[in-house]
Amino acid sequence: MLGDSVARLRCFDQWAEQQARPVAVPPLSAPDTTLLAMPQAAPPVVITMTAPEAHNCKNPTFSELSRFWELEPGSDCGTFGIRGYSPISLSWIGADSVNKQPSSPSPNHTAATVTNFSNSEMRIELSVRTKIAKGLLTRDQTLARDSLWFGYSQQSNWQLFSGDLSRPFRTTDHEPELIYILPIDAPLPWGWRLRYSGISFNHQSNGQPLPLSRSWNRTVLMAGMEKDQRFNVVGKLWYRMPEDASDDDNPNISDLIGRAEVAGFWNLNADDTVGLTLRHALRANSNGSFRLEWLRKLGESGQTGYHSGLRLHTKLFSGYGNSLIDYNRRRTVLSVGLSLVDW
Repeated sequence: MLGDSVARLRCFDQWAEQQARPVAVPPLSAPDTTLLAMPQAAPPVVITMTAPEAHNCKNPTFSELSRFWELEPGSDCGTFGIRGYSPISLSWIGADSVNKQPSSPSPNHTAATVTNFSNSEMRIELSVRTKIAKGLLTRDQTLARDSLWFGYSQQSNWQLFSGDLSRPFRTTDHEPELIYILPIDAPLPWGWRLRYSGISFNHQSNGQPLPLSRSWNRTVLMAGMEKDQRFNVVGKLWYRMPEDASDDDNPNISDLIGRAEVAGFWNLNADDTVGLTLRHALRANSNGSFRLEWLRKLGESGQTGYHSGLRLHTKLFSGYGNSLIDYNRRRTVLSVGLSLVDW
């Protein structure tokens, strides 16, 4: 028994010695040694390309006409957003006369009584538009975006100073239109550039029953050109859609308001803009109108490089068509007020 115990003890000591001894590992071949080598630190990645600026129809690096009609990919703000169109304005106006008994050559289109309106009144102008489609004919062009727009404008003349008449709205004109704009970039003499052409279908009415109902429908061709950031000129030529004599509220409206319009604006500096709009009947007579205006920037936009959209405006109008009810009455009108533009 004793011999067996000694033998078992010696066997255990040999086993324990083997467990403490390091296990010999055969040397790796050269390829395996390379695989097990510690990896070297990768060089830092340096990004040198900056992301392009988001499309922005208010970005002042684009020209005024490009921003307004979103003629380029960089000045595109997408579809179905609400944009400004004509200025949104609140004005005091004073005129040399006022239409106290509106009339028209059509039968049953003359007011039965005289209303003692004041020559001074307030005018409220609202105007918005939205782009409903783009890239219709310019899908293959990378630097141009044609567009289809719907616009709506409204002008109301408010007899605020006629307390004896309960301060009524003397007239309100409504003007919806559908507009297609095709970008163009063609050089013209003296540094000008032709920037777009377009066509619109325009309806204008005052929404009144007889005898004060006035309305007409037009197809309008248009084009715009500019010279750097200082000058832009927009021309329009329209054709009145024919109406039956029995339905015509204003049969001679084209001979009075006109058949064509040219509007030019000059940015004198960052704060001041002057504009002149001429309308003409394109006939032997010289009927039509002119509007001379000055707009002065008020306030700051709060963003570097961007301008405030609020303006103090002064306008002088003389001729036919200051409102639709006055289409056949020549008036001279001075207006002073506030306008919101380019919003």
